[in-house]
Amino acid sequence: MGDTEDGSKPKKIVFVSVGTTCFDALVRAMDTQAVKQELFRRGYTHLLIQMGRGSYFPTKFGGGDGSIAVDYFTFSSSIANHLRSASLVISHAGSGSIFETLQLAKPLIVVVNEDLMDNHQSELAEELTERKHLYCSRPQTLHQTIVDMNLESLLPYTPGDATPVAKIINRFLGFPDD
Repeated sequence: MGDTEDGSKPKKIVFVSVGTTCFDALVRAMDTQAVKQELFRRGYTHLLIQMGRGSYFPTKFGGGDGSIAVDYFTFSSSIANHLRSASLVISHAGSGSIFETLQLAKPLIVVVNEDLMDNHQSELAEELTERKHLYCSRPQTLHQTIVDMNLESLLPYTPGDATPVAKIINRFLGFPDD
């Protein structure tokens, strides 16, 4: 990875999103020295955390001196620009966040919130991990997931084509085929 014209490293952003809930366990995991050092070792220069309703505030840091720059915010009207500018996304297991990230072809680590009741989100994350579209982790295993991840092994996600199903439904309802 080359330096920019002014000699600085190119900006590589890790964007973390917890959605609209409180997921302090993920924010705490991201705020550990081990996670920040591993991300920096892998060439990431900035860590931006969307912390939602959480009460744990990560340590802000301007970067430089061999460390990753860290910033955070609670909410934004849209995280689309943050997702687009990210080199790596680490997200809660909400299906909207997962599919929005995958459709942008961004590498993704999904962190399952085990405090949620009836956690169907973990099933989606684990299925997409089996299909090699993303990595799935828990807050306590996040550091090891980052150490072990090989982003080149991830497969692009292609949304399914619903046209055949729509045609069958239309035929069943008596509508003519287009």
